[in-house]
Amino acid sequence: MTVNDSTSRLAGRLDGLLFFPVTAFDGAGGVDLDAYRRHLSGRLAVTRPAAVFACCGTGEFFSLGLEEYERCVRAAVAEAAGRVPVVAGIGYGTALATQFATAAAAAGADGLLVMPPYLVEGSQAGLREHYRRLADAVDLELIVYQRDNAVFTPDTVAELAAHPRIVGFKDGRGDLDLMRRIVGAVRERHGEGALLYFNGMPTAEMTSQAYRAVGVPGYSSAVYCFAPDLAMAFYRAYRSGDEVTVDRLLDGFWRPYVELRRLGQGYAVSLVKAGVRLDGVDVGPVRAPLSEPEPEHVRRLAELIERGRELIR
Repeated sequence: MTVNDSTSRLAGRLDGLLFFPVTAFDGAGGVDLDAYRRHLSGRLAVTRPAAVFACCGTGEFFSLGLEEYERCVRAAVAEAAGRVPVVAGIGYGTALATQFATAAAAAGADGLLVMPPYLVEGSQAGLREHYRRLADAVDLELIVYQRDNAVFTPDTVAELAAHPRIVGFKDGRGDLDLMRRIVGAVRERHGEGALLYFNGMPTAEMTSQAYRAVGVPGYSSAVYCFAPDLAMAFYRAYRSGDEVTVDRLLDGFWRPYVELRRLGQGYAVSLVKAGVRLDGVDVGPVRAPLSEPEPEHVRRLAELIERGRELIR
């Protein structure tokens, strides 16, 4: 099996920087679709990403009700307007995940990013059954997301890759030895290009070079939400092999950004959302159990964004 344009609706369309938008909430805590669409349209209009991954981790998937979720995915599909694919996040156990998958399909999504099952650490046999059942549930292609309690052996990933609608694998664990063995096992079983691979670490730019070395060239950028110019400058340097620019941006922006992000629980989402507000779109607060970042940390983020922009001027 080879993932290509003739067999896959997503392959060939995900070669570029992946955009994971935040989900906008209003002052009363409800979904603010107008602000959400402004956030999406602003990012799609200027430096177009390869895809929109709606209602995933950065989009606070686990705080959304099913009806809210479908409205957000539908809005993302409308804003993308076919220019780029929309991949919707799903999660929980098989029954609930199937409901979200069905809602994503009804909303017009092009594919699904399957986040870990809720709470339990399943066996490899259980994981295989869970992801196969989701792949059978709707006519959408799936990207499996390895993180937290969903950890796969190379043999399990190779078995899942045989399913015609399981087309990608994203890693948020950071175990490069495991990733190299997964890439090798899938290639040995199915040939080159059988799966699309993505680096899904919280600030993937920091590990992009290491992941590329083990056969995982693609990644998602949270920074793209609030500073797309910085994210694209880094991505262009990374793809062209401009290591001088890559190192300058890693040392001058991304490393201090990661150090700032580590100052608070949940900052991988709440600090990103604060950054979007700094950029001029009021996407509201995060939902509990996340909480807002400290004002001093938001001020430091604003200074850091300006410092990063000085590096690319």
